[in-house]
Amino acid sequence: MDKKQPATDNQHNKPMTKIIDLRSDTVTKPTPAMRRAMIEAEVGDDVFGEDPSVNALQQKVANLLGKEAALFVASGTMGNQLCIKTHTEPGTEVIIEAGAHPFNFEAGSSAALAGIQFYTIKGDRGVMEAAQIEEAIRPTTDHHFAPTRLICIENTHNRGGGKIYPLEKIIEIRKVADRHGIAMHLDGARLMNACVATGIKPIEYAQYFDSVSICLSKGLGAPVGSVIAGSAKFIDKAHWYRKMYGGGMRQAGILAAAGLYALEHHVDRLAEDHENAKILARGLSTIKGIRLDPDSVETNIVIFDVAETGKTSREVAGKLREHGVLFTFFGKSSMRGVTHLDVTRKDIEEAVEIVKKVLES
Repeated sequence: MDKKQPATDNQHNKPMTKIIDLRSDTVTKPTPAMRRAMIEAEVGDDVFGEDPSVNALQQKVANLLGKEAALFVASGTMGNQLCIKTHTEPGTEVIIEAGAHPFNFEAGSSAALAGIQFYTIKGDRGVMEAAQIEEAIRPTTDHHFAPTRLICIENTHNRGGGKIYPLEKIIEIRKVADRHGIAMHLDGARLMNACVATGIKPIEYAQYFDSVSICLSKGLGAPVGSVIAGSAKFIDKAHWYRKMYGGGMRQAGILAAAGLYALEHHVDRLAEDHENAKILARGLSTIKGIRLDPDSVETNIVIFDVAETGKTSREVAGKLREHGVLFTFFGKSSMRGVTHLDVTRKDIEEAVEIVKKVLES
């Protein structure tokens, strides 16, 4: 919440002391134990490859995903864009789902930095079918077309409401990619959520992709950073592009230590976020004016529609903000709530009551 304009109790015109922030799992703050790990981190100059904490994080993620090497980067966007750049050449094409993060929320960087164009496919809550992808692949014999170089998949899918990409569909898509000699990238910003929800290990998902990115600063609760992984040759080239993009960080072990702590202590607890999201969804679904199927919630993201309230999502979000509950909105009537380690079950129950009071009053 903006400190200059705090939420207020309209009845008494006083700043509200409590905010329930469900905008994103990126709003988490480091736990005291994570802060201690950061303070005590052994550091060096990572541009010279001499930061032991960064090196340990990269090795840990490479092992976790079954890849030869990994690279610590500043953000999920940087991770995706480095992978897209490394896999492609200017003038080539990347197949991606229409609601995917690199296409919608990364500031046009794939066009600006990699010089590629996207071919978008409308999936079912972010899930594309192998047949859709095969149909979209450009023929290599016709110079009218931009050659297809990469297929991007997002798991879990943000705009799909935290939808888990079924492993069997990934395997089918991999077969298509192999037939056509096309690489695959996994935007696994919330891959750990998918793993905890399904019991499928990260390496089982990652084996079907030439590159994988995971985010440390979402549900895992680290303050900064993502990691990309792939073959040693791929990561070496991506490392060069990271330097080119200004992503060379010096004593970055202070940040890497938070990522290490998150991977060691905050993965299993994602199940709490998933359960809280289901509680949130069930509660919201009972409120007049909200359209939501609570059975659609698989991980920690809840997307709902408020068209029947007669107000826009922006208006509803603004009114709820006045009462200390924060949601994000996109489109005219769609809203999103995300559970994370900084909201408790009691917070979720309280948030539902506030939404009910605001929308039904």
